[in-house]
Formats: sequence, C-alpha cells, structure tokens
Amino acid sequence: MYAVVMTGGKQYRVSEGDKLQVETLPAGEGEAVTLDKVLLIANGDQITIGAPYVEGGKVIATVTKHGRGEKIRILKFRRRKHYQKVTGHRQNYTELQITSITTTAAANDTAP
Repeated sequence: MYAVVMTGGKQYRVSEGDKLQVETLPAGEGEAVTLDKVLLIANGDQITIGAPYVEGGKVIATVTKHGRGEKIRILKFRRRKHYQKVTGHRQNYTELQITSITTTAAANDTAP
C-alpha cells in the first residue's frame, strides 16, 4: 500500500515505514503529524485518485528529527573584471517516519 501526499509544495510517494525529508513543519520531535493532502492511495490493484484530494485520506507520520541539508555553493564570476562572489545556502528540513495510511471514503476513480 502506498500514497502520494503533498506537503511544502512538493509531492511524495510514501509507504508505511518510509523515512522522508520534507520542508520544515511546526512540530516537535516525537510528535505525530497528519498529512491530509492525499492525492492518491493505492492498495494492490485498487487505486483511489482524488479530485484534487482523496476524501477521508490521511497519512500519519512521526517527526524523527529536524535538520539542515547539504550546503549549496553559489558562485558569481566575471572574468577579467576582478569580480568574484561566493555565497551558500542550507535548506532546513523535517524528517518524518510514516506510521500509517488510512482512507474512509469510497473510491472516486478506480483503475483496473
């Protein structure tokens, strides 16, 4: 069983037990987070597609840690002009452990 959820403007394919890094969420470590923007739920051959979200679809996850990603280096350079500028960026993230995927509504659209 897997689901496609949307959080932080990005879509993720998740299954129970998966760990994933998402944009920072306002929750402490060890807290349960409910992701209710579920776009698709698939259980074997039964696929439920939302319009735009699956009614009653929820993905429950536990926050394992907060952190910062790898540093991205940005270099601006003009040759022969004595101009060089180096900056960097580290994106904050929240790591989630997927606990369960549930749905309570009938299928809006099923594929064979």
